[in-house]
Amino acid sequence: MALKVKAVERLLKFTKDENDPGVYRYVMKPELYSSLSQTKVIREAALRSGVSQGVMKACWDAAGEVIKAWATEGHSVALPGLGSMRFGLRSKAVEDVNDVKTSLIESRRIIFTPSVDLKDELANTSIQITCIDRTGKEVKRVTSTSGEVEDNEGGDTNAGGTNAGGTNAGGTGDNTGGNEGGNTGDTPTGGEEGGM
Repeated sequence: MALKVKAVERLLKFTKDENDPGVYRYVMKPELYSSLSQTKVIREAALRSGVSQGVMKACWDAAGEVIKAWATEGHSVALPGLGSMRFGLRSKAVEDVNDVKTSLIESRRIIFTPSVDLKDELANTSIQITCIDRTGKEVKRVTSTSGEVEDNEGGDTNAGGTNAGGTNAGGTGDNTGGNEGGNTGDTPTGGEEGGM
């Protein structure tokens, strides 16, 4: 199985100047499949474990309640086979202790830390990148295996300056990893983050 990614050529502007013509860059983001319902996940887990769907649903619901209760008490809770989760927050920093108040908290967050096994599994999963130019035409396909990127045969090897294996262009795009549970490129100014 491979993860599918689209690299779409987009016009990016790095200033608010109306005269800034901007630059075209290929911005990658994962193609997300349809969301799997809880019922489908429970059915599949029941098949793999050999227990009935009713028992699996009861266990699933109980585990969810325990995780929710302990995480909201401030614990980092293990998610079997996946890693751990905890609640955190994003808030403004202040110089004077007298200015500390709950209104400084901008958002409460769920922070997921993947297990080493899950990270290794993801690292060893191949990635298929489809490059699409500004006119909507597919211009290149790239396949990676375990971190090494190789071009598939066929397609334009230059593709008008594509950087299909490159990094996030201009802070847009999805950096969805690490223990922060995803970062869409926005970095708060003057904020701090801490776990609870």
